[in-house]
Amino acid sequence: MASGPVLLCVHAHPDDEASKGARTVAKYHAQGARCVLVCCTGGEEGDILNPAMDLPEIRGRLAQVRAEELAQAARVIGYDEVFMLGYRDSGMPGAPANQHPQCFAQAPLAEATGRLVAIVRSTRPQVMVVYPALQSSYPHPDHLRAHEVGLAAFKAAGDPEAFPAAGEPWQPLKLYYTLWPKKRMAAMREKFSELGLEFPWSPEHFAQVLQAPQEEVTTQVDVSGWGHVRDEALRAHATQVDPASPFWFGLPPEVAEPLDSVDEYHLAVNLTASRPPEDDLFSGLRERVTT
Repeated sequence: MASGPVLLCVHAHPDDEASKGARTVAKYHAQGARCVLVCCTGGEEGDILNPAMDLPEIRGRLAQVRAEELAQAARVIGYDEVFMLGYRDSGMPGAPANQHPQCFAQAPLAEATGRLVAIVRSTRPQVMVVYPALQSSYPHPDHLRAHEVGLAAFKAAGDPEAFPAAGEPWQPLKLYYTLWPKKRMAAMREKFSELGLEFPWSPEHFAQVLQAPQEEVTTQVDVSGWGHVRDEALRAHATQVDPASPFWFGLPPEVAEPLDSVDEYHLAVNLTASRPPEDDLFSGLRERVTT
């Protein structure tokens, strides 16, 4: 391959890039990889979860504010390029926004796939990261659509007969699903209990998460020492993340860091000789890319 390592991540809304895989991206960016973010929607339907930001002047221009927050978080994480896929936030399941003609959930699959294929072909990643197929614990319409479009684009990008107007074919070699394993969530809840802190999820919701099916963890990336990047990126989304959030910031850093020292992934499509278990998204590719 002529290009160096390139990682492309597909996320549904502004702030998802901070909560899922931010530490992995920061680490690879520091090692010289070019990191590309695709955000599928503008986050127009997001609730303002930080009371300090729940102001008329913020609510009146939420889409612009969220775009500004995304730009700041991307800089913190180390994304070299940010692309907007151009769709409207679909809102939570069952919301009227699900029916908006410009929302991501209503986008024709071929249209949205073609837009993403054009980005893949122009940036030429060897590795793509998208959302998992199994999302029953949080079935947000945009997250489900992001999986469908990401998987379809991975398969179509290298096909010269697919989307011929989207650029010269380029086939990524590995597709990963980003995960929040149940084991990690259970360990987090246990630490809250040990410290006498109230876990921020209800017992009913936590039980639902534990019972939901989930893909197998095949790949664990050591992100020790990168937790501050995720936290700073989350705080950049001031409308979406309360700085007093017990879920994100409820555990002392010295407790949270060793508890949450790896990012986990499922290797969904693999066109290399690498075989799980892995500790590197570029496993099987290092000798084929130059930095």
